[in-house]
Amino acid sequence: MVYTAEVEHMCPIAQGANHGPAPIPEEGRWVKAREVKDISGLTHGVGWCAPQQGCCKLTLNVKDGIIEECLIETVGCSGMTQSAAMASEILPGKTILEALNTDLVCDAINTAMRELFLQIVYGRSQTAFSENGLPVGSGLEDLGKGLRSMVGTMYGTKAKGPRYLELTEGYVTKLALDENSEIIGYEYVNFGKMMDAIKQGTDANEALAAATGTAGRYADAATYVDPREE
Repeated sequence: MVYTAEVEHMCPIAQGANHGPAPIPEEGRWVKAREVKDISGLTHGVGWCAPQQGCCKLTLNVKDGIIEECLIETVGCSGMTQSAAMASEILPGKTILEALNTDLVCDAINTAMRELFLQIVYGRSQTAFSENGLPVGSGLEDLGKGLRSMVGTMYGTKAKGPRYLELTEGYVTKLALDENSEIIGYEYVNFGKMMDAIKQGTDANEALAAATGTAGRYADAATYVDPREE
């Protein structure tokens, strides 16, 4: 260690206050984190790219400082979605500190990594007070049984009004309108269920019919429209 001349000529004085770090909640325990391996927790959050034209939702499950699983969901440009695929290969197995200093290509994913790092190392994870946290694999729970992201896509204009395009249930195929042309329900296709049925050998048309459902007062509509064509 190199010291300046000013420090070298100082007389030593005892440093009395040395109580260590404040404990943080981690998976049902209070932990005084001194090293990367002292950090555990599952949490998720959102990052955004520099022009704020896209975002990334990142889920991390950290055990003893190591990222055991990650889930990346993105909305934005094609480059961002490609970067998400890369991040899913890059992040698992790294320490949370390594991951913070890894270029994940997309600003949105880098920002999400930074925000999650702060949450976890400050003990603000989703599993802070859950004994032993959550098992590896829990990151998929947000996707549901069909393993598809929960996406809401709406579009509207002053001249022509709103269009529901995709919601949590799935891809919207028809809008149900009342006598005043106001939306009172919709028909949708759950792509996750449909693709699972097709993979199991179900005819595509049968799988489509089985994965089709309605929401709201769909049956009471005065008219039905295709939100993408009409």
